[in-house]
Amino acid sequence: MKKNIYKKIPVIVLLLCITVSGCSKSGSEKLPVHPTPGFEFAKGADISWVTQMESARIKFYNGAGVQTELIALLKSSGINSIRLRAWVNPSSGWNNTADVVAIAIRAKNLGMRILLDLHYSDTWADPSNQTKPAAWALQDIHALQASVKNYTTDVMNALKLNGITPDWVQVGNETNDGMLWPEGKASTNMANFAKLINAGYDAVKAVSSTSKVIVHISNGYDNNLFRWIFDGLQNNGAHWDVIGMSLYPTVTNYALQNSQCLANMNDMVLRYNKEVMICEVGMSWDQPDACYSFISDLMQKANSIADNKCLGIFYWEPEAYNNWMGYTLGAFDNSGKPTKALDAFK
Repeated sequence: MKKNIYKKIPVIVLLLCITVSGCSKSGSEKLPVHPTPGFEFAKGADISWVTQMESARIKFYNGAGVQTELIALLKSSGINSIRLRAWVNPSSGWNNTADVVAIAIRAKNLGMRILLDLHYSDTWADPSNQTKPAAWALQDIHALQASVKNYTTDVMNALKLNGITPDWVQVGNETNDGMLWPEGKASTNMANFAKLINAGYDAVKAVSSTSKVIVHISNGYDNNLFRWIFDGLQNNGAHWDVIGMSLYPTVTNYALQNSQCLANMNDMVLRYNKEVMICEVGMSWDQPDACYSFISDLMQKANSIADNKCLGIFYWEPEAYNNWMGYTLGAFDNSGKPTKALDAFK
């Protein structure tokens, strides 16, 4: 995701048949939690900037001010899963296949599970940008299907050669209107979008039948958007295992958006008989108390979904601090230490 460029899409507020709490400390009625023996909720972080930050000599510190390797620091904060974006041929080299594998090895060595986020672009793919890789620029839909298949296979095999099997693989990132535009733009050709999803799905399963394939959409509060995309994919024969969503509320509206997100997740589970995952969350770094309440409340709501159908929550680039790349929704303070926000994952 490239931040702060979301489309603004009208929100439909679903009627809830349960009482939802806006904040874990509000005193509102708690939702029931449905634990299952052997199930491990993914408490995750996307840290795709880590090698680039390290190359810029950015350091990370624990609460006592001791410099600590980032993934180990996050593990001590309750994180058990790592999400990594993959770009096809980025001009800078960051987030290419080799970079993804290098970070994944570090995460695996610390016992982390991996969520692989395939953007199918040389740069940011998000609701406003789904630009084809330069090498695929002149391809038609048939060639694009082959490219998606071959690239997905190559990344999966590069991880496999290093003993890494992703638990989850996103086929596209924030594909609110499809991917690989214009051929795969959902609003103009949903059938093509479904073909591209299936090309990625089949490639993932051919390398790792156990990896769950995610189709990821932003604005997790917007049930209209999710029904439009997934009705369209279903009607065009697409395959997926998990419905992924992003949620970036503000201090003033997180209670409402959490409630809407819960309603949306329950609807996705019932409507499509699929699991769901919150692949990205974030809030301004200088509002750690509110962010802690936001994530704690969302965590409780996610765990209330029957049969553990919500698989986890991932913070997007919590390690970003001191206005790194202009991003201000991290969960570290300007001294390089985790804020209270990450305590929600404990």
